[in-house]
Amino acid sequence: MGSRGNSVLAVVFLLLFAGNVEVIGQSSGLRVGFYSRSCRNVEPIVRGVVQRFLGRDRTVTAALLRLFFHDCFGCDASLLLNSTRTNRSEKEHGANGSVRGYDLIDAAKAEVERQCRGVVSCADIVALATRDSIALAGGPDYPVPTGRRDGRISIVNDADVLPDPNSNANGAIQAFANKGLTPQDLVLLLGAHTVGITHCGFFRHRLFNFRGTGRADPSMDPALVRQLQRACTSDSVEVFLDQGTPFRVDKVFFDQLVSNRAILIIDQQLRVEQRTDDIVRALANGTLNFNAAFAQSMTNMGNLDVLTGTRGEIRRVCSAVN
Repeated sequence: MGSRGNSVLAVVFLLLFAGNVEVIGQSSGLRVGFYSRSCRNVEPIVRGVVQRFLGRDRTVTAALLRLFFHDCFGCDASLLLNSTRTNRSEKEHGANGSVRGYDLIDAAKAEVERQCRGVVSCADIVALATRDSIALAGGPDYPVPTGRRDGRISIVNDADVLPDPNSNANGAIQAFANKGLTPQDLVLLLGAHTVGITHCGFFRHRLFNFRGTGRADPSMDPALVRQLQRACTSDSVEVFLDQGTPFRVDKVFFDQLVSNRAILIIDQQLRVEQRTDDIVRALANGTLNFNAAFAQSMTNMGNLDVLTGTRGEIRRVCSAVN
């Protein structure tokens, strides 16, 4: 994430129709096929690693999406850096405590290094691996512009910009706007909860004592309330955010939002604000194509505050600067 401010590089322009995605522009310094000469097998190598991990653990998609999201409020792989004796890194921030997938990125980096030493950044491997996990989980298989370089700075307080799970709609919209992302990006990127998991402690108040009333949140579907009350025997119990297709990247999550079956406050808040509710409804009824729109918003996020050219470095290992 680093300390580079909130400027946003020009976003990849996408031609979207019939669910297909074709890149017709590029972000400054990034382009599809950046490694076509220097490491032409990088994408199949990374996809092979993702496929191997996903075959053992179907929650890999959710893990990588979370890792990508938390790093890409500035996509420079700073989240991957370990703390040192003199510095606490972003990994130490409470919001990043449950982030995982580092082992997959390390495995992919090691395989890439064996073929193309010192060429491919950890930041690009994160972006490619996340795309591959989405595609392998039934979501869009979109082109990823590459050419990112890795940051050398990772400071724990830089993670303070991440939205809170209990943010209201306006707060979430503003947090995304501060990074140059639109309300549509907010809706689509929260749509990554289609494969998400959360702990009961993050929403227990909605089930038993909403706003101090001693009752459940009246905006939540009563059948879902009863189901979750039975399941949430402790704050540590995990539940799927998508109760229909929890391992598939699809629009079912938005169908559930329309039916008042959102579990997290930040998700339900998308229905409260007109600017986001219209987008949720368009995704649910199919007038806005989920695969195309999701791919575009993932690309938009992947272009935030990237390092290119001679800035940053190409790390030899993802957890430490060279």
